[in-house]
Amino acid sequence: MKALRLAALAALAALIVLCLAWELWLAPLRPGGSLVALKALPLALPLAGILAGRRYTYQWSSLLILAYFAEGATRAWSDAGLSRLLAWLEIALSIAFFAAAVSYARATQARRHP
Repeated sequence: MKALRLAALAALAALIVLCLAWELWLAPLRPGGSLVALKALPLALPLAGILAGRRYTYQWSSLLILAYFAEGATRAWSDAGLSRLLAWLEIALSIAFFAAAVSYARATQARRHP
């Protein structure tokens, strides 16, 4: 379970860094950066719970991450150049986080005995 927690944390942290770097320096919508970088803020909300290993945080953040997957898929389809590559990276990181979060939530669920 520790590996799942570390995988989820690493993917989440990498996604936060990616969102900020993408919209501020690498391929912003406007030269000099844009307010779209604020999309990284919701990703910071589950950080404390992910670090603490709270099962409920893993559950709800696995739903939150789907918005980032959708954005990545949309921009991978519509953008070109570096922005398209960053979109594919966003897709990969969101899938990695989703898989780790759901696996951790399943591994820590209460076992029912008949």
